[in-house]
Amino acid sequence: MASGPKRVVIIGAGHNGLVAAFYLAKAGFAPLVLERRGIAGGVAVTEEIHPGFLCPTLAHAAGPLLPQIWNDVQLEKQGLQIIKPEARVVALHPDGRAMRIYDDPQRTAVELAPVSAHDAKNYPKFHSSFGQLGRAIAPLLSMTPPDIDNLKMEDYFNLSKFGLKFRGLDKREAYRLLRWAPMAVADLAAEWFETELLRAVVEARGILGAFAGPRSPGTSVGLLFQAAVDGQAFLSSSFVQGGTGALTGALAKAATAAGAQIRTGAGVAQILVKDGEAAGVVLESGEDITAGFVVFTADPRHTFLKLIEPADLEPGFLMKVQAYRAVGTVAKVNFALSGLPQFTALENGSRDFSGRIHIGPDTDYLERAFDAAKYGDFSAQPYMDITIPSLGDAALAPRGAHVMSILVQYATYQLNKGEWVSRRDEFAESVLKTLSTYAPNIRELIVGRRIVTPLDLEQTYGLTGGHIFHGEHALDQLFAFRPLLGWARYRTPIKGLYLCGAGTHPGGGITGAPGANASREIIKDLKR
Repeated sequence: MASGPKRVVIIGAGHNGLVAAFYLAKAGFAPLVLERRGIAGGVAVTEEIHPGFLCPTLAHAAGPLLPQIWNDVQLEKQGLQIIKPEARVVALHPDGRAMRIYDDPQRTAVELAPVSAHDAKNYPKFHSSFGQLGRAIAPLLSMTPPDIDNLKMEDYFNLSKFGLKFRGLDKREAYRLLRWAPMAVADLAAEWFETELLRAVVEARGILGAFAGPRSPGTSVGLLFQAAVDGQAFLSSSFVQGGTGALTGALAKAATAAGAQIRTGAGVAQILVKDGEAAGVVLESGEDITAGFVVFTADPRHTFLKLIEPADLEPGFLMKVQAYRAVGTVAKVNFALSGLPQFTALENGSRDFSGRIHIGPDTDYLERAFDAAKYGDFSAQPYMDITIPSLGDAALAPRGAHVMSILVQYATYQLNKGEWVSRRDEFAESVLKTLSTYAPNIRELIVGRRIVTPLDLEQTYGLTGGHIFHGEHALDQLFAFRPLLGWARYRTPIKGLYLCGAGTHPGGGITGAPGANASREIIKDLKR
């Protein structure tokens, strides 16, 4: 374990912290990882929600992890297995219809043909367009955004690489990229498709985790960055056998084997700064740990406003942090079920819903769900992103039983009436009432449940404002602190203090890009 000015301390043992720890240890710097909870994994953990029932507590999609990370960590040799459902998304309508989206655009077009010849014709073009734009944007995932106020030669070089990719697009696709990024996702979906259910599935990727509705400007950017990750405009349906906790467990094992040390139950109370440089941390227990390099995986507001003395930050920078928007809108509900739900839109025995299940039939429905959050309440009829991970991994539940993982939106962090503690059951009832419309037997199957509110996300998992992305997916915040699927300003105004987090969203999957990219920047500085 290194000590003194070369010692590296990583705050938080989430997947990004573990990826960074692996690469730093592999480079010979043996970091110390400090985790406040009693278990490593952050938002990517699998925990028992009822005796014998294991469910991903927060993040229920475990990828796509960047191929380089997968290969470097040698996850296959650790027995980690990826589960790829046949259908990427199954969208349900209350009238009993179902629509399936596959990774294969031609198969999806065949699925759409009986519903709309127009949409069946347009879907392959839609898929191709986002594939091209995704490849153009992909370099952004592995580069550090420039400091607009202090551009360096490296910044010009990185931006020029993106510029070359942009110039490689034909005029039509280049125009689309410039036009779509600030566009409301409802307008983008309406340009391509006429079927409301298909529009709603497209819109869901744009609004996931955001304090915004489908008609809010800038919500199309989520689709573009999803395409940069895996060439698709829809949420990933890549799962890990054993749940997301199996992935972070494997990452922790690999980091430890490479030389990192992981301490759980070690919450950090303060980051020490001396003469403008990181000097170590103070634990909640009062223990001082000296370090010349500190990496935080917490959100910017928590780190700069709670862990660092205001006097150690420039007033202008402090004002930017205070203005950084992070108001959560997502809650998580996990059910232990005695059997498989019977969805009215799907045949009994069908396994088509082993991927994501989309609840939110049209644009107006999604917009009304957002209206509740705007006025300080949770949605009576929420948008839901559902998985049943036990369909692909029977070990998560007793024989014949299942677990259901639900991301529920909108559930605002600050309620205008009452508190989350007293309204938790009321919220769960709104989820069940909506879900019963699509699966009438759901109530009789429930043997246990776990509800994670936005307040729980803050108090238990350290996500300020209960925001699953550490901050809003807004264009004006893209160059600030939040790493949008890996794109981050890793260095901070304090020398030796680095940002490495929020490269995931429970619904969007885990890429690991921030951890890999941040470790690369830190290793450069350590070798200087």
